[in-house]
Order: sequence, then C-alpha cells, then structure tokens
Amino acid sequence: MLSLNKTKSREELGSWLGGHAGLLSWKMDGLTIVLTYSGGELVKAVTRGNGEIGEVITPNAKVFKNVPLRIAYKGELILRGEAVIRYSDFEKINASIPEADAKYKNPRNLCSGSVRQLDSSVTVKRSVYLYAFALISMSEPAEGRPDGFAYRHEQLDYLASLGFDVVERSLVTAEDIAAEVERYSQRIASNDFPSDGLVLIYDDIAYGQSLGRTAKFPRDGIAFKWADEEAETTLTEIEWSPSRTGLINPVAIFEPVELEGTTVSRASVHNVSIVEELALGIGDRIKVYKANMIIPQISENLTRSGSAAPPAVCPVCGAPTNIHDENGVRTLYCENPGCAAKQLGLFTHMAARDAMNIDGLSEATIEKLIGEGLIHSMPDFFRLKDHADRIASMDGFKEKSRDNLLAAIETARTTTLARLIYSLGIPNIGLANAKVICRYISDDPERIPQLTADELMSIEGIGEVLARSFTDYFADPKNLEMYREMVTLLTFEKEEAASNELEGKVFVITGSVEHFANRNELKEYIEARGGKVTGSVTAKTSYLINNDITSGSSKNKTAKELGVPIITEEDFLKMTE
Repeated sequence: MLSLNKTKSREELGSWLGGHAGLLSWKMDGLTIVLTYSGGELVKAVTRGNGEIGEVITPNAKVFKNVPLRIAYKGELILRGEAVIRYSDFEKINASIPEADAKYKNPRNLCSGSVRQLDSSVTVKRSVYLYAFALISMSEPAEGRPDGFAYRHEQLDYLASLGFDVVERSLVTAEDIAAEVERYSQRIASNDFPSDGLVLIYDDIAYGQSLGRTAKFPRDGIAFKWADEEAETTLTEIEWSPSRTGLINPVAIFEPVELEGTTVSRASVHNVSIVEELALGIGDRIKVYKANMIIPQISENLTRSGSAAPPAVCPVCGAPTNIHDENGVRTLYCENPGCAAKQLGLFTHMAARDAMNIDGLSEATIEKLIGEGLIHSMPDFFRLKDHADRIASMDGFKEKSRDNLLAAIETARTTTLARLIYSLGIPNIGLANAKVICRYISDDPERIPQLTADELMSIEGIGEVLARSFTDYFADPKNLEMYREMVTLLTFEKEEAASNELEGKVFVITGSVEHFANRNELKEYIEARGGKVTGSVTAKTSYLINNDITSGSSKNKTAKELGVPIITEEDFLKMTE
C-alpha cells in the first residue's frame, strides 16, 4: 500500500478542507496542455511550458487518441488537461524497438517528446491521450446555465458531457478524505496511466478564488505525491559492466523484492562516486525503490560497510582499470582498445537505427558472430556473405534467417557519410554533430581524416571537446585504416542538399512557434539554409520572427526603433518556399 509523502498527512488534508467540500483527483504524470475551442472547433493547443507560456502544438493535439475536434459549444472555450501515454501502450512501443537500440525510459518523457514532434505522423503512432482537469474560461454561459458554474465538479461534468475524457475525481469532505485517499492508494499499482500523486482543490469556485495566491501558486488547491514504495533487501553482488566507450558501470544485484507490482533484483548505481557515497558492500542491508514507479534505485544503505571496491582489472578483458574524475564525479574505465566488451558495444551501436541501421542484427547475434570468429572489426560485417554457409550452420540460424541478415546488410551498404561517422562511436560525436561536420566538407569521405581541430572548431556548434575527440580518433592508425576500409565497402548517398537561400541574413526568434516543435528547431532550419540566429535585436538583425507582431515586448520595441522587419512564421516560410 502506498502512503503520502511528508508534505501533507491525511489528517492535515482534513484540517485543510475544514468545513468545505473538496474535489480529489489523480495527479497524472504527463504533459499539461491547454486547448482552445472557437465556434465549436479546436483552434489551438499549447503546452504549459513555464506555467504561463508554452509551445503551440495544435496539429499534434488533433491526432491525440481522445481529443474531440468539434464540440457542441459555439463560443470560445478554454480548458486544461494532462497528456499521457498509457503503460500498456508504452510497453508496446518499447517492445517494437530492436534490442540493439536504446529503449524509452518512462512514459512521461516519451509523451513529452511525442507531443512536441514536428511531424504529427509520429505523434499519432505514440497513442497519446488527454484527460481534462480544469475549465479555464467560457465566452458565454453553457446552454441551460445562465449563471455559469458555482462548483468545480459541475465544470468537469460539463466537459465530460461535451465528449472529453475527464480525470477521475471524488467529492470529499474532512470526514471522508482519509478513506478516499486510501481507496486511491490501493489502485495506483493497477492503473494503466502514469500518476505520481493526488490533487485536492476546493469545490466552491468563489471561495477558492477568495483565498488569493502565493507568489507562484493559487491557494485554492494543493498537490501531493505518493511516497515511493520502498523495500528492504540484501546486496548480494555488484556487477561491473563495461560499455563500448570503456566506461564500466556498477549494477547492484540484491535479493528479489516486490515493488509497485513487479519483482526487482537489480539497480544501476551509475558511477564510483555513488558506490562510495552509499558505502556499499556485499551483504549490506539496503532500501530500494522505483524512481517514477519504473526505474529501480537504492535509496539507503543501512549497513554502510563500504567494502565494495572498484575492480582493479576489467571484468571482461583483464586489462588494468583507471578511475577518471570529471567535475567531482568518479567513473571507472577500461583503457584497453581491444576489450571484447568495447567491441560488442561498438558493433551493437553500429547496427542501431540511427547508425548503419542493420535490421535484425541484435546484440545476441553479434555475440554469436564474434564467438564464431567471423567478426573482428566493422568491415567484417560487410563481408559476411563470404561466410553464408557457416552462418546457416550456427546455433539459432537457418537459411531464411541467414538470408534476412545478409539482405539487411546489403541494404545498409548504401548509406550517408554522416551515418558512418556516427557509427564509428567517436566519443561525444552524435548523429547531429556528424551531419554538421559532413555538411562542412560537402560529404567528401577523403576530407574526414584530414580535418584539423581548428577547422572543426570553426563549425557552428563544434567546440574544443568535440574537435579533440574527432581528431584524436583519426590520429590512431588502426582507426584510420578501418575508416578507409569502410569507405571502400559502402556506397554513399548525399544528405538532402541544404540551400544557401538565407546566407547573409541574421534572425532573432521570440515568442511561441506554431510550425516548429520549438524555437531551437526553427533555429536549425534557418542555419541549414545558410542563415544565422542571434539572441538580441541589433542594427545587424535582418528579421525578427514573432507570431505576435503587435506585441509590446522589448524585442518588438527595439526592432521598430531600429527599423528591423517583424515577421510571422508564415511570412518566414513564404521566404523559403
């Protein structure tokens, strides 16, 4: 059974209500969205953002699973709801991701990214639902209610009558609040939607509004989270797991316990610093919980023996380990470039969707290929057709599975230079960085190893750390030889050519955006076409992009004083058609 955290006890909730009725509901764990309807149609959807101003996501809201596009109300109606991805849908989405690729960590983060997608076709696949929890305003009374609504439960009932899914709620008093909280607590583990607590608000709207607000929040309601369900167990082992970068991650293994309806026996400890802070040792009694009801974590070590020292040698290859101290965080590394764990991690990374995208090449299959001695370096994958008979005889393989694998490799042979660079696993170089670098050298494979640190740092977005990682990688003769071999085995397609139509133009972006997921995406769009984006309006600014041209903001005022044109997104997009 879950309990409330220390912010409010059940008795204190009753005292807070006093003689007034309250509306108790789930505190759903997703992304708050404000919907605006006019003339019965959904005309705008905005994320709450900083609590007041957010991002316009109208096209995405229109493909939520349960948001009505039309309602039986002709005036302007504005409501607030929580967008969530259900646990069952979250599990299906993760199950569809190849084992070689990273899984999504929790429904809340996935929902946040899905709602902000630039492409609504991605949002519709993510099964986002919205649960209304507040009626903000109405331009005219509801039919049959000339005096409006006096109570919040009436507002929510009205939203439900218009076709909205409304968050589950209960009308409570000081006498029954404790029992209702208990009823909710017993159901949270079986709910299909993520929630992290409850909300209690005065049902009488006028009374609640009369209480005013603090500097940040109104005084008519309170939100409180569940205390994390904890279990005490015994630490039986710390598994040190090497990755493709050489980082060796500690994982705590403990006697299995039940948490949030599932059995758990492992928890990441992240780094050496945390092992030391918790003073972990084998046999210690520890307390564990699930962060966000999903990720197992250690909350406390009751014994604190401190006997778990980091291994002096890599558990995979036996080479000496070293502790790196970066900004006060101590991490363990294997420095052996030939470590099998590094190779397995690198090859798994190479096969991933954003890299070479070799469909069906899982970590387990890579392990088998390494075990058979067929794979020693990345180029070996593109010669596997020479070992077709041997692959078909491997455990778990037949002719069809072999043919599927070889066909996937042949498909991956045609790729882009940026994907290859990302596939190499160069520290700190992600796909976006790789694309920027390849664009700089016009996708010329010969130029890649010739790039100097100074050249790289002249590229927008590439700093000294990234530049040094890149040049250090190609300074290693083995890496250089492998890269050149890969170039001979692949066929490169050009990235979609970026025009220079905005070259020489300087833009400033302010306010919310409608056609892009956020202002950063608009910035990338401009820079891809040769333009530049700065943070403040000056005499050198070519255009200020602001969807609210009549705004009295400081940027608008400065632009008018300097004669800088203020344009909307629509105006801007017409410039780049």
